[in-house]
Amino acid sequence: MEELTRPETGGSAPVVHALTIAGSDSSGGAGIQADLKAFSALGAYGMSALTALTAQNTQGVRSVYGVPGSFLAEQIDAVFEDVRVDAVKIGMLGSVEATRCVAARLQAHRPRYVILDPVMVAKSGHRLIDAEAVAALRDELVPLATLLTPNLPEAGVLLGETPPQDAGGLEAFALELRSLGAGAILLKGGHLVGTEALDVLADVHGARRFAAPRVQTRNTHGTGCTLSSAIAALRPRAPSLDAAVGAAKRYLGDCLAAADTLDVGHGHGPVHHFHALWSADPAAQWLRAPDA
Repeated sequence: MEELTRPETGGSAPVVHALTIAGSDSSGGAGIQADLKAFSALGAYGMSALTALTAQNTQGVRSVYGVPGSFLAEQIDAVFEDVRVDAVKIGMLGSVEATRCVAARLQAHRPRYVILDPVMVAKSGHRLIDAEAVAALRDELVPLATLLTPNLPEAGVLLGETPPQDAGGLEAFALELRSLGAGAILLKGGHLVGTEALDVLADVHGARRFAAPRVQTRNTHGTGCTLSSAIAALRPRAPSLDAAVGAAKRYLGDCLAAADTLDVGHGHGPVHHFHALWSADPAAQWLRAPDA
């Protein structure tokens, strides 16, 4: 596997190449679109392989059209055969065919970092993965992940158990999830109530808590996609998994804090991936007259 190295010319840090394997969100707030925005905002070069097309907006998912497994495999192989891939983020898969396809291609190409966000249900309640695919995800794909990032309902589905209803049970549940074979677990506690958004990271070293102030906004579309893709963009340059997770959570917190400055749709709007870049009005420099 080709390593991430500093370019021989110039002293700048190497650019991370991150591949997202996920579904498309036609409203731009989640899925492939959110992943590519997070990659770009964090200085990574983004690539993509689409698992499905969705017709959705901030109010819900209308329909899902799955990509044939053979074409999904071609997308993934085309990227790996030409471009160095430093990290892979996996989001919505939707079918057993897509799940097994991705597992097979990961085994073939062996990327160093695989961040698996087991997307199963949209915030609107629309089911995004069928029952047979859940089993394939748990048995064939989870063991290939260096980091699994489920929320509480997803963790409950994967373990076949009722997830904890308070922060006290998060660590034990995260450690139990490690039995599924992933290198590490980031169990997201966003569904719990409280003034803090508490996540738990569990690996061979035990469990650690990552807490952040809970941001009061209804514009939370794409939060899970954004967090996992941020970790994928940051992990190849981070000194440790803990450092990458902490930085990704800080980035997501700022995206949420700026979400209300956007005016997108009439439902749960997206987080603001480019809050730091747009504050300088990037279009202005290009709109100025050439002789200005």
